Amino acid sequence: MKLLLISVLAIISVSGVAQAEPATGGEIGYPRGSIGYDALMAGDNDRAISQIMANERVNRNDPARLINLGQAYARTGRTAQAVELFNAAIESRDELDLILADGRVMNSKEAAKQALTKLHMRMAAR
Repeated sequence: MKLLLISVLAIISVSGVAQAEPATGGEIGYPRGSIGYDALMAGDNDRAISQIMANERVNRNDPARLINLGQAYARTGRTAQAVELFNAAIESRDELDLILADGRVMNSKEAAKQALTKLHMRMAAR
């Protein structure tokens, strides 16, 4: 099973700050920039969206892609689209073990569920 480092921690973690990133960038197992990790960790959500949407080498249904795009959408106020993407990751036939920015390893379905829960909590707090 592949292990991938993605930025879902920005939604899941308390701090949202990545620990030290590998020298090759945070997208282990993906071409650099393809799932918007570095842009998300820098808080550049528009760049993350552009990178993810422009990349044709990562399957559109890849759970890491769905989660990161959902995160970028959530941060830019596109919550309905974020919910759809998190749900798509949860319902995906594919699942991956993800290395989160805090170093934890989590199944992509669980990461998407936690991201969705956090998003719902933020929406309810408004």
